Amino acid sequence: MLRPLWKPSIALAGTLAVTACSGSDAATSTFPTWHNSQVNAVSRMAVAGGVVAATSMKPDGTLETVAVGLRDGRRLWAYPATMAGRLPGMGVSAPAIVETSPGQGMIVALDPARKDRWNATLVARDARSGVQKWARPMHSTFGPQRCGPYVCVSEHTALSKARTVVLEPATGKLLWKLPGISEVEWSDQDRVLLLRLAANPMIESYEVKTGKLQWQQPIEQALGPGLDLSGGWAFGATGDDLVGYVAPYTNPRTKKVSSFGLFSIKIGNGTVNWMRPSVVRVYPSGNPGYAPVVRPVDRQGAYGGFARLDSATGRVVGQITAANVPGSGWWLALPDRMDKLGFLQHNTKGTAFDIVSGKSVPVEEQRGWSFCVTDPKPLPLRGQAPGFYSTAALCEYDLGTGKRVSADPAPPPWFTGSQDGWRLWRDEKGGMHAVNDHTATAPGMYG
Repeated sequence: MLRPLWKPSIALAGTLAVTACSGSDAATSTFPTWHNSQVNAVSRMAVAGGVVAATSMKPDGTLETVAVGLRDGRRLWAYPATMAGRLPGMGVSAPAIVETSPGQGMIVALDPARKDRWNATLVARDARSGVQKWARPMHSTFGPQRCGPYVCVSEHTALSKARTVVLEPATGKLLWKLPGISEVEWSDQDRVLLLRLAANPMIESYEVKTGKLQWQQPIEQALGPGLDLSGGWAFGATGDDLVGYVAPYTNPRTKKVSSFGLFSIKIGNGTVNWMRPSVVRVYPSGNPGYAPVVRPVDRQGAYGGFARLDSATGRVVGQITAANVPGSGWWLALPDRMDKLGFLQHNTKGTAFDIVSGKSVPVEEQRGWSFCVTDPKPLPLRGQAPGFYSTAALCEYDLGTGKRVSADPAPPPWFTGSQDGWRLWRDEKGGMHAVNDHTATAPGMYG
C-alpha cells in the first residue's frame, strides 16, 4: 500500500464518451489502447479475468464501484460504494478482483450499509455481469484485497476485536482468520505475505489455503528499533524478493523520529537480503521493488543527494550529490528510462543530471515526468472523513522551458507498472487509460 508524502490530485468527472482506437496515446505507437473519460477514478485500478475495476467519484461526491472491459475500456456496470473506517492517509480503497476461472472473475467491494447496525456491506459480484453472489455486513474495514485465489479483508478495524478474514470469492465462506489488522503485500496461488499492523509490525507468510504460518520477520530486524507505521509504508515484489519501505514519523509527544528506510526479504523464507535504513523514498519514482529512488537523511534531519537503488541488491546504481541539488521551488522529474534526474522549475529552465555518472547534462531537449498538479485539493467526498486524495497523475514536461509537453503520451512503465502486457493509469481528470504494449510484468508506483 502506498501512502505518498505528496498528496495526489483531485480530478473532475469527464463527460466524453469512451473512445477505443488502434494506436497508442503516443503518436508513434501502434499498440492497442483505450481511454474511458466517463469515469472519475480516484482509487488504484485492479485487474483480473479481463476486467478492470476502480472506485470512481460521482459529481455529487458519492462513490461507486465501476467495472470496465480490459480489452476495450467499455463500462460493464457500476454500483454505489462507500468507505467505513478507512484512514484518509491510505487513499480511497480500490475493489478487489479474483479470477475464479480463465476469463471469469469476482469483484468484491464495499457497498453502503443495508442494515442499520452496520456501517457498510462487503459485496461480491460477477466481474462481467455485475450479478451479486454474496454479501457480508461490515462495521469497519480498510477494504478488501485479493490474496491468491481468495479475498482477504480486515474487519472490525475500529474495534478491539479487529481481525483479518480470508473468504472464498464465489461463496463468501470464511476459510480462516487471524486476530488483529493485516494488509496483503504479496500473494500467489499458494502463499500470502501479510503486514501485521501491530506495535511490533511484522511480515508474515501463510499458506493461503489453510492459514498455516510459514515464517515471520519483524521489520525492526531490518530497520532498527523505534518503528512507527504512522508515517506510511509501501511494498513491491519482483522475482523472489519483497522490498518494503517505511516512512519516518515524528511523534508529536516525544518529538522523536521513528526508524525508517528500505529493506528486502526473501519471499520463500523471510530472510533479510539487504537493508537501507535512514533513507526516504521520493515521489514520483518507481515502486520499491522495481526502481526505488531515495534520499539519505542524517541524524540532524538534513537531506543528502538522490540515489537510484538496485532493488535486487540495495546497491547504489547512480547518485547525485547534495551539492548539486537546486535550492528550492523545484519538482522531481524522471524520464521514461529513469537514466536522468531532472529538477523541474515550472515555466522556466530547470536542471538535469545523468543518474549514473552524477554529472550535469544540457537541459535543452530533456523531458521528464512529474506530477500534473502540485497543490492538490482533497476530494469533496460526501459522508466521509476529510483528507482523502485521488491517486496522482503524471504529466510530461520540457525541462528546458518548464512547460508541459503538448502531446499526451503514455506515462512510463516505472509509474504505471504492467500486468500481462497491459499498462493502466488515470489522467488528471480521472479518466482511465490502458495500452497493451507487452511490457514485462512489474509493479508501478502505486503497486
